[in-house]
Amino acid sequence: MSTKQLCLQTDKIQCSKCLFTEILSHADHACPKCSFSRGSWTFWFYFEDVLPLSREKDTTIIYLQSTTQSLQQFQEGFTPICTSQCLGDQSAALVGQMCFKDGQAKNTYGTGCFLLCNTGHKPALSEHGLLTTVAYKLGRDKAVCYALEGSVAIAGAVVRWLRDNLGIAKSSEEVEKLAAEVGTSYGCYFVPAFSGLYAPYWEPSARGIICGLTQFTNKNHIAFAALEAVCFQTREILDAMNKDCGIPLSQLQVDGGMTNNKILMQLQADILCIPVVKPSMPETTALGAAMAAGAAEGVGVWSLHPDDFTAVTCERFEPQINPEESEYRYTRWKKAVKKSMGWEMSEPQGNSETSIFCSLPLGFFIMSSLLMLIGAKYISG
Repeated sequence: MSTKQLCLQTDKIQCSKCLFTEILSHADHACPKCSFSRGSWTFWFYFEDVLPLSREKDTTIIYLQSTTQSLQQFQEGFTPICTSQCLGDQSAALVGQMCFKDGQAKNTYGTGCFLLCNTGHKPALSEHGLLTTVAYKLGRDKAVCYALEGSVAIAGAVVRWLRDNLGIAKSSEEVEKLAAEVGTSYGCYFVPAFSGLYAPYWEPSARGIICGLTQFTNKNHIAFAALEAVCFQTREILDAMNKDCGIPLSQLQVDGGMTNNKILMQLQADILCIPVVKPSMPETTALGAAMAAGAAEGVGVWSLHPDDFTAVTCERFEPQINPEESEYRYTRWKKAVKKSMGWEMSEPQGNSETSIFCSLPLGFFIMSSLLMLIGAKYISG
């Protein structure tokens, strides 16, 4: 690391989230600024004179500036670390899946689901409930790439709900085993809208429902329906992306902890009617961050040019049911989704206070009594 001054730009709110900094208010200074928290840096055994100095540029942006002296002292006692790249988790997974071409997409299965589709160098504004986001910028002089993003609130969380709340299984592996034993939901559909529906509906009033139950439905069918629900939600987002992009996706690249569930991956291929491709390296978020850092200017450990890529070992799941059956099940799922909406009202319906006029006979009695009193007073007067 050179002894030239480093200038790191951040906003005050983000800077205050760091353990080492705190925001000083208007009462203490002419304008708000960032200051290093003495308690934080002494706890972590850092010395005040090696920390960057803070100064204000304006009321919204502050700079942390390291002096030459501070850097020299830092070099004497510590090994300098250079941050060569910074990516958000879903953007990093997109890079880790090597989705560098327009129309390539990945889906990450964790607590929720996050599906991103590379839309190239121009931001595509969705008309079907998706979000436009920055995918990545891999170099100072490189163009920004954008993506469409769709998120599902409940994916892996539904398996945890079956385990912890219903107690029908002791582990996620057991949920997979229960679903595999029956291979069907027997007409049971599970909409896990525990906190509303995310993309493409954005419906906070929705709540979770399980419908289509019969006397033959058991815990195996509910486990299967729960896994199927994750796949149906992914298809809803993918359908919206296909409409926005105009080019149907030919395959879906997947990653995340839930991809270890082979029943889920096969269900996903069946419901999407396209192949699902799972790389041998499931932690593509960490991989993508490492790929971007290694390819950064001044590092150059490897190249992210498509011609330099090597073949990646993948597991491929092909659709095993006909499109007609897939469409039939998807249609019934959408019917269940409609029934889940409108359960939670933002305001209580009607007046919670009981009125004496709520009863029609009682109302007539009171009104007639008042009229008789008025008449009697008129006659006596």
